[in-house]
Amino acid sequence: MLKAKIVSLGSYVPLNTITNRDLEKKVDTSDEWIIERTGIRERRIALKNQATSDLAYEASMIALKKAGIKAKDLDMIIVASVSGDMPFPSTACLLQNRLDATNAVAFDIAAACSGFIYGLSIAESFIKSEARKRILLVGVETLSRFTDWEDRGTCVLFGDGAGAAIIEPSTDDSGIMSTHIYSDGSLWDFIQVPAGGSRLPCSKETIDKRLHYINMKGNETFKVAVKTLESIALETLEKNNIKASQLALLIPHQANLRIIQATAKRLGLPMEKVMINIEKYGNTSAASIPIAMVEALNMGRIRTGDYILLEAFGAGLTWGSALIKW
Repeated sequence: MLKAKIVSLGSYVPLNTITNRDLEKKVDTSDEWIIERTGIRERRIALKNQATSDLAYEASMIALKKAGIKAKDLDMIIVASVSGDMPFPSTACLLQNRLDATNAVAFDIAAACSGFIYGLSIAESFIKSEARKRILLVGVETLSRFTDWEDRGTCVLFGDGAGAAIIEPSTDDSGIMSTHIYSDGSLWDFIQVPAGGSRLPCSKETIDKRLHYINMKGNETFKVAVKTLESIALETLEKNNIKASQLALLIPHQANLRIIQATAKRLGLPMEKVMINIEKYGNTSAASIPIAMVEALNMGRIRTGDYILLEAFGAGLTWGSALIKW
């Protein structure tokens, strides 16, 4: 059966860095508290003249160069983001224009932190059905634009960045073995930006009430995330008749170090087999997994033939996983 394969990756993070010490000057928090609760030490923040499509472009150009192809060779562009340049048109169409990828259909998906895996599942389906042959998938966020820098509970968490993947049909037994995606809309209010849509359009009242920023029920989200990520990881391994001990690397969404550690413990995985870079970037939502994949490759932690498990959990609620033979 035809498989889809990631043939190249690229990532980009803004130059501007905000450390925990910087945040100590803004809100009632401390470097020690942030590290203990989240594992985050610093995060990258987009410059004033940078929008989501700008970050996506930089990551995409790197991925295209590594794949040895031109943008005109693409026949699909998928952008996973909840922080697009504007409500419409899609960030994918803006990216298509910037790249001059005239042969590609372009669209966005909004699955928050699970966005890259949702996009991977969509791309896999198009490749396996032979409807498309070369897809650019980008996970990208500028969540700093929607972060309430006066809220000590959320402003410490988020950062900006982009990760891009070129996906093509596999010519051997390597590639995506399976993807698994789920949602539970009954828990939609766990993580949200309340205003700015048709329910609560922008007004002086919504601005005064700070309803255009990220609002999160942290404790409730933590509990559901750990249980759900364990369940979907086990489902994915069972589907492919793979044991956790056979994994070379687990690359989880970088939301919270304690969630990552709890999930690894439940799977019986030593932390040496878990990719962690949250301390440098914070939670970059849809961008976190591809950014982590690029770093893992650069560090030599992913080799040909390795089994790699990706997993993510985010607003919606959404969650997903993918098993890849590299």
